Amino acid sequence: MVPLTALQPGQTGLIHRLRGGHRFVSRLAALGFTPGAPVTVTRNHGIGPLIVAVRGTQVALGRGEAGHVLVYLEDGDAAISQG
Repeated sequence: MVPLTALQPGQTGLIHRLRGGHRFVSRLAALGFTPGAPVTVTRNHGIGPLIVAVRGTQVALGRGEAGHVLVYLEDGDAAISQG
């Protein structure tokens, strides 16, 4: 399990859980970030927001927000560690 910020463009993860307060979790759940949903990173330059595709929609997340989205790598890529 890794934060969404650890994924590179083109990598897909399955959402495991969202860390944060009720308002944050509710807002992301309303956008489609629910456990088990696949999320694909479209853009991650290492600075600035991440652009991700979830449930057929592209969403921009700030790095702080994306760091609170924990995912399992869908392709089983073991090259990414939690740090």
